[in-house]
Amino acid sequence: MKKTKLYIEPTFEFELLGLVSPVKDYKMAWLINRELDIDLVKSDDLQIEFLSSPRLEISQYLLSLPHGFIQLLKNKALNTSQQLAYLIPELRNLDYFLLVQDQTQQTSISIFVDQLAKNPFIQSVVRLDISKIKSKENLLTY
Repeated sequence: MKKTKLYIEPTFEFELLGLVSPVKDYKMAWLINRELDIDLVKSDDLQIEFLSSPRLEISQYLLSLPHGFIQLLKNKALNTSQQLAYLIPELRNLDYFLLVQDQTQQTSISIFVDQLAKNPFIQSVVRLDISKIKSKENLLTY
């Protein structure tokens, strides 16, 4: 009997910002809510299981939009064996990721960058090219 394999190519239809800040995740969500006048809400921790390493629990905050979402993900976390692990290991210098997907194009990522860069608690805001990230599949959470 002939076997058929199904290959699925995921699509990354969101904009991605990388944030550097020493503040805790709840304070970062509060700062973003205040700066961007949005309402990110704490969701259940994202649990990612890898084949070669222990499960990773990532703190996340989410705002559902009529045709998309805004999501704040923490990059650093402790895995199940209590070791420091990263959501995106090749971007260890970033503390948080802000994913923005809006099919209506009503949110402007450049305005987000400008507003967040003004905050003294946020040391750096970087717009990232998703196609250049090696472990980008870890960002497919929604």
